[in-house]
Amino acid sequence: MGMLKGANAPISARAVRVEVVRGAGPGAPEAEAGALLLAEGRVRSGADAVSRSRPVHPSGAVRHEGRHSADGTVTDTLAVDLGALEPAVERVLLTAAADGGDFGRVPGLHIRVLDAADGGELARYDSRDATVETVLVLGELYRRHGGWRFRAVGQGYADGPAGLAAAYGAAADGPAAPAPQPARPARVTLTKQAPAVSLAKQGGTSGTLRVNLNWQMRQETRGRLARLGRALAAPSAGVDLDLGALYELADGTKGVIQALGNSFGSLHRPPWIHLDGDDRTGAAADGENLSVNLDHAAAFRRILVFVTIYEGAASFSGLHATVTLRPQQGAPVDFALDECTVPSTVCALALLTHDGSGLVVRREARYLVPDRGVSPQRTLDRAYGWGLQWTPGRK
Repeated sequence: MGMLKGANAPISARAVRVEVVRGAGPGAPEAEAGALLLAEGRVRSGADAVSRSRPVHPSGAVRHEGRHSADGTVTDTLAVDLGALEPAVERVLLTAAADGGDFGRVPGLHIRVLDAADGGELARYDSRDATVETVLVLGELYRRHGGWRFRAVGQGYADGPAGLAAAYGAAADGPAAPAPQPARPARVTLTKQAPAVSLAKQGGTSGTLRVNLNWQMRQETRGRLARLGRALAAPSAGVDLDLGALYELADGTKGVIQALGNSFGSLHRPPWIHLDGDDRTGAAADGENLSVNLDHAAAFRRILVFVTIYEGAASFSGLHATVTLRPQQGAPVDFALDECTVPSTVCALALLTHDGSGLVVRREARYLVPDRGVSPQRTLDRAYGWGLQWTPGRK
């Protein structure tokens, strides 16, 4: 069964075979699969880019094993030995680069992750909404709690390898190492006394802004849930928090980005915001992440980043959460949420507005209490005057 964009799945195998499959025929561009090995979000050198022209990573853990054609399809195969990857490698991006056209003209494009030992399919994602992109990140393998998971990404770049290079430091066909980056300014921590900062004044005017929510249960809350689990003869469940955003563009377009209803958005076309996935485990190493395309900052009027409780807790009481906004250039911005003392299931985290020169980030950290029968999202909408029409959704 295919995965939706943004969904993730555990990978139990130590070694996997990744197949990037596309249709072939008149007018269909060529496409080549590759992989990028990321440490701290970027490649360390050109050697971290694996492709047909550079088929083996120096560690031997990732290999391009060639291409074969059959029954009107072309398949590129990558071998990834997850157990042999260096500890510094946190993610392996699985990419495809088109030659002679864009991915809107490539039929039947999909990616499969197979157990290298027995060939069993572990994950599959079908790319159905590509248009002008010439390089795609189809999926990624990433570390989680000592194991690995696969996430269906489905995001791309119309400017080809240059877009990939700007985001991660290497192009799809494995260029030389990126130039050294200047030192970042010091981290900015927002407080009640100093709640706002201009990203432009900190150097964050282009590239991708990554918004991360990370949380953990306070020890006493974890103990209560564990005792409840034992009383019910069931395992103690984690808390599932959902990161999301309300957005209003300069042209008046409004909407929501959230896992509920699979509204993951897009980074490279309106609304220029993308939810990377839905972490349903709680207390995860990398939490949940939202990406904002700062190259289109002028397209935004306002963005309200929020979090809701999907399941596992009746309120934010007993949870400790930290919000970090990390622009590709400039200083990271962070703040912690205050202790929650009300029965809140939705919290406005940060409000981003455009002041004419760039985006300004304002710490909200505002807990809201929905009225009986009113959804957390509708409660947030009313509080900030967004004016959207809401219908029930699920994930």
